Parts: sequence; structure tokens; C-alpha cells
Amino acid sequence: MANTETALKEALASIEGATGAALVDYTSGMALGTVGGSKGFDLTVAAAGNTDVVRAKLRTMEHLGLKGQIEDILITLSDQYHLIRLLTGRGGNGLFLYLVLDNKRANLAMARHQLKKIEEELEV
Repeated sequence: MANTETALKEALASIEGATGAALVDYTSGMALGTVGGSKGFDLTVAAAGNTDVVRAKLRTMEHLGLKGQIEDILITLSDQYHLIRLLTGRGGNGLFLYLVLDNKRANLAMARHQLKKIEEELEV
């Protein structure tokens, strides 16, 4: 089992093209941990903003009566992928992993696979 800091560092080190990662509480919008990012890209602000994305999708699913669970949400920009993976394991309710990828270097399928593996090993 990995703690938050270890899991986020593993995400940045093991996922090709990863430039930032965060563990976020979408009930409060607070980042519980961040790694990476840059001077021009504040992961804490991005994490807080993406809580609105998660909340909106959960509300929409509720209004539609959809019973499935969100595995991940992908946002594609011209030069980045933003991957949001809701935690489903014990203690993960209300949390998501947020990963920023350089889309010129990233393999999206492998990034999703690796992020799922990191989620499974994360101890919250």
C-alpha cells in the first residue's frame, strides 16, 4: 500500500508524459496532495476547478437515473490530456486522482491502466 505522496510521485515517474498529479477531495475542492505542475500551471487551482466537472457529471448521472460508476473523465486540450479517476476503494469515497499529461509524449491507454494500478495501491 502506498501513501498519497508516494502514489503521486509514482504516477509522475511511471506514466509517460505525466507533468502533474494530484489527489483531490471533490466534496471540498481541496487538493490533499500534489506533485509536478509548473510556474504557469497551478495544480491546486486546476484540482479545485475540476471538482466542478466531477460534481456536474455526478448530478447529471443522478438526473438521468444512471446507475453505473464513473471510472474516469478525460479532457483533451490542444497540447494536454487531463485525466480524472474517481477512487472506488476503501476510504476513497469523495476523492479523485487528477493527472496532467503532455499529449505529444503520452500513451493514453497506458496512462489509464497505470493510474488504475496506482489507485488500487493507494492507502487513504
